[in-house]
Amino acid sequence: MPARLLYTGQVVVDLVMGLDALPRSGGDVLARSAKFETGGGFNVMAAACRNGMQTVYLGRHGKGRFGDLARQAMANEGIETAMPASDDQDTGVSVALIEPSAERSFISYVGAEGGLSRADLQCVTVQPGDYVFVSGYSLLHVHKVSTLLAWLGDLPNGVGVVFDPGPLVNSPDGAEMQAVLPLITLWTSNCEEALRFTGCEAVTDALDRLAQWMRSDTLIVVRDGPQGCWIRQGSDTQHVRGFPVVAIDTNGAGDAHAGVLLAGLAAGLSAQQAALRANAAAAIAVTRWGPATAPKTDEVDELLKTGRGA
Repeated sequence: MPARLLYTGQVVVDLVMGLDALPRSGGDVLARSAKFETGGGFNVMAAACRNGMQTVYLGRHGKGRFGDLARQAMANEGIETAMPASDDQDTGVSVALIEPSAERSFISYVGAEGGLSRADLQCVTVQPGDYVFVSGYSLLHVHKVSTLLAWLGDLPNGVGVVFDPGPLVNSPDGAEMQAVLPLITLWTSNCEEALRFTGCEAVTDALDRLAQWMRSDTLIVVRDGPQGCWIRQGSDTQHVRGFPVVAIDTNGAGDAHAGVLLAGLAAGLSAQQAALRANAAAAIAVTRWGPATAPKTDEVDELLKTGRGA
């Protein structure tokens, strides 16, 4: 059976607004554009699907306007939903504010995706070779985290556990993070997240420290924007070149990187080969407006053929 991506994070709906500048407290500004887009974990799953990986959303989705939008977007991408819609809540929403620099800020409201039960997780039989994706955001949801951690501890041998700390998990010290660290087989984050999490000032030091905290065979991938990414496995550290482009929207670029990285690994590529494809995918994604802008396989192939690395 081909390796699958089982995503346990949160799918939400983004209200994406382009601004000339963020308002001051109590102020008001006019947006240049506004559009509803399915976001959150959807971006990782869409990237993986577009690059040939079977993908299952193993999280809750709500009953209502935003839940309908989320389900339709997942169906359009070929993402399977393991659970029926929740009856008591709608899917959550996030306001994504995009500045001319392509920097983005978020204001989020948690909906049905913030809860989870053991019965929910039993909707899918996890097989050796599958990749279970865990988002750092999930560790902050009190109605989800304990169930998720217990289930992760019972996964069969040979299942990959992918962890993305996101911007809100800032250290290894919490009980939840201590439970997750020994289970991680693939860490994916950006440089800022890795430095903050480890308390280091240099990315090479952060890679060393992360390696000390996790299994000896864990693949650690740290994105470095247009410079590409760093990968560490065992005692081997490599820098994988990037693809310089003019960015217009960085929203979802890290998710595109993670999804294409997993699709490459699932297809049997080496860590270095998969990371190079992921760098190319992220470079394409930042040249497009919106959260789920990951390219398809042929677009990645074209940039790898014609593009020049940083």
